[in-house]
Amino acid sequence: MSMQIVFAGGKRVDAMYKGFRICTDQPTEAGGANQAPSPFDLFLASLGTCAGYFVLSLCQRRDLPTEGISLTLSAVRDASGHRLARIQIDIVLPEDFPAELVAACARAADQCAVKGHLSPSLPVEIVARRA
Repeated sequence: MSMQIVFAGGKRVDAMYKGFRICTDQPTEAGGANQAPSPFDLFLASLGTCAGYFVLSLCQRRDLPTEGISLTLSAVRDASGHRLARIQIDIVLPEDFPAELVAACARAADQCAVKGHLSPSLPVEIVARRA
């Protein structure tokens, strides 16, 4: 795997990968123009979308509708506010989602490869519940 990193002007740094341009910028308070997510935002988005992919796959394998399913990722910082203390992913399923598969959704999200590469000192809690 190889990814080319390019400077795109100002505080923007982009990645060129598989024909995609993955754009990043810094927020205005860090001197950027806030024209794209920050690299850290993309890191969190990669974790959330990876977990979402596994929930989606579980539903597709079981022919379950995915309408009304949502995932919310919350990054909780330590007391200093500089480092992450933990990450929580809440999976909200429709009221009529099969009760016997609620825990399976959390287990599916736990299969995320991005999560698997995180340090054990950064816990990722995954909770699934019906609305």
